[in-house]
Amino acid sequence: MTHRRIVIGDVHGHYNALISLLDAIAPASDDQVYFLGDLIDRGPHSAKVVDLVLANKYKCLLGNHEQLLLDAVGNGQIVKNVFQAWLYSGGYATLVSYDNNIPQDHLDWMKTLPTYLDLGDIWLVHAGVHPQMPIETQTADHFCWIRDEFHSMTQPYFADKLIITGHTITFTFPGVKPGQLVSGAGWLDIDTGAYHPNSGWLTGLDITNNKVYQVNAKKGTRRTLPLEKVAVQVEPSVVLSKRAKSRL
Repeated sequence: MTHRRIVIGDVHGHYNALISLLDAIAPASDDQVYFLGDLIDRGPHSAKVVDLVLANKYKCLLGNHEQLLLDAVGNGQIVKNVFQAWLYSGGYATLVSYDNNIPQDHLDWMKTLPTYLDLGDIWLVHAGVHPQMPIETQTADHFCWIRDEFHSMTQPYFADKLIITGHTITFTFPGVKPGQLVSGAGWLDIDTGAYHPNSGWLTGLDITNNKVYQVNAKKGTRRTLPLEKVAVQVEPSVVLSKRAKSRL
């Protein structure tokens, strides 16, 4: 039996939903599980989420929230303006989950997180890529933060790879409902807004079998759907003009 490749979207501290999602997916020992970053912030149990990923040696990308944390305190001193920005972006909940003492081994691990993973036919990154720049000239800021330039691409960035991302909650795209995935020119976004009051869905994608697993962090409900039933194609021309204004 072929091992599965499973990609999990932005968890944002929702440990109970993650446990339920992994229970539904039931990864075998030879399955490959990847997290797209943003394990932390906004939800109540960031410390436990990081512990779980570390304990299981799951592969994980650097998200913009991990980057914010590292920029704020990663050098051993608090950078006040960045620290305040991180707290405002959900970092306060993370501090509470750690009892105001983030262990050095967690910070050291976050410093090792890659900004992207190339799986051959699949390319994993937290936010996306800049369509006009070669990969080797792009930085963590591009890979962790980019939105509109990436989503409004009219041609795939790679001819032979699908880019899978998190970062941008899918229902912020025009015509997309909470819980649905979004696809564009050579990319697929699976961040369904686990922390957001208008959604609550945490998504895991079984790439091997084109199957989507979802748990609602608010309601505790679970569902499993074929990818084609839950993915919505968006036109590049409407991304810039109609995307919801809030930056999530």
